[in-house]
Amino acid sequence: MRRRNFLHGAAALGLGAGLSACATGSNEPAAEISDIALRDRDLRFIATEETYTTDELIALNALNDDHARYLEETGLADLGPGRLGAMDAAGINVQILSAHTPGVQDLPGQEGNDFAYRLNKMIADGPMTTYPGRYQAYATLPLQDPEASADELERAVREDGFVGAMTNGFIGSKFLDHQDFETVLARAEALAVPIYLHPGFPPKEVFNIYYRIERPGFNDEYQDYIFSGSGYGWHQEVLTQSLRLIMTGVFDRFPRLQMIIGHMGEGLPFYYDRIVEDLGESTEGSLNKPVGQYFTDNFWFTTSAFFQDELLHLLLKHISADRLMFGTDYPFADMKEGTDWFRAVDLPRETKEKIAFRNAEKLFGISV
Repeated sequence: MRRRNFLHGAAALGLGAGLSACATGSNEPAAEISDIALRDRDLRFIATEETYTTDELIALNALNDDHARYLEETGLADLGPGRLGAMDAAGINVQILSAHTPGVQDLPGQEGNDFAYRLNKMIADGPMTTYPGRYQAYATLPLQDPEASADELERAVREDGFVGAMTNGFIGSKFLDHQDFETVLARAEALAVPIYLHPGFPPKEVFNIYYRIERPGFNDEYQDYIFSGSGYGWHQEVLTQSLRLIMTGVFDRFPRLQMIIGHMGEGLPFYYDRIVEDLGESTEGSLNKPVGQYFTDNFWFTTSAFFQDELLHLLLKHISADRLMFGTDYPFADMKEGTDWFRAVDLPRETKEKIAFRNAEKLFGISV
C-alpha cells in the first residue's frame, strides 16, 4: 500500500497517517522526460533520509490500528533483500537509516534508554553487518534523558560506526535549543557528527492553538495527524526550530556543530530573503555572525521527498551546492522516482555528483 492510498483511505475513515509528504513535479512533456532520463545513468547515490521500523517501535508509536497496519505494509521493517532490491533498481549505493518518527524520544527513564540501545544495536549488528557498505545509520536517542542520550550517541558512533543522530521535533515541550540539551549538542560537536532535525508532532498546547479547528463535521484525527503533521505543520516546525537554534546562540557556543534538515529546506528557500534581512537586523550585535552565515556554516539540506526542479533551483539560489545532499524519504517516497528525477535535473555534472554522493561522503566520512 503506497502512502497516497493510505491517506485517501484515512481521510475517508477520519484517520491520519502522520507521514512525511512526497512532492513531485515537472514542466517537461512525458516524451522529453523519457529522453533526458537517460542522462547520468552512472551517477552514484547516498540516500540520507531513509526510514526503518520494528514491531516494537510500531507498537510504541502507531497512531491507531489502521496506521499500524499501514506501517507493517510499507516495507519499513524490511532491511534485507526486498529493500536492497529496490535500492539496486534505483541505483542507490547506500542508505542512511533512521528510526520511524518519533523514535524513542518520548519514552522516559530507563525504559527509553534501553529501547534506544536495542534499536541501535539491532541496526549495527543486523543490516550494517550483514550487508557491509550498503547501510549506515543515525543513532536513535532517548532524549527524555539528555545525559544518557549524549552517552548513547558517543557509544553508537565510536563502537558501531553510526554517522550522527536523528531527532524528531519537540522533546516534550522543548526544542534542542533548551539548556537541558546542551550536553547532547556538545557531544555531537566533539564527535564531529551531525544531528538530523526531522519533524515530529506538536505538544497538545501547541496543537490546540495552531491546529484545532472548531467546525461541525471536521475530523479531529485527520486534522491532528495531517494538518499539524505532514500536510503543513511539520515543515514549519523544523524551520522554527532551526531559527531558534541560531537566535539563541547555539552555534556561537558550539561553532562546529552541524545540523541537517530535509524536505528541500522545510520552507527556508521561500522565506530566505525575509529571514536573513529582518532577523539579521534584529539580531545584529547579539550574535557572532549574520543570520544567513549560520545556514552556510552549520546546516546541511536534503532533497527528501520533494522531487521538484523548481524547489531544487530555489534552494540552490540561497544555499551552496556544497551543502545539499540527496535523500528520498523511503518508503514514504519512491526511491527510483527520486533517482530518475535527479538524473534528469539540468545541473552541471560536478554539481550533481556533489549532491548525489560527494557531500555525504565528506560529511559522514564514508565512501561509495
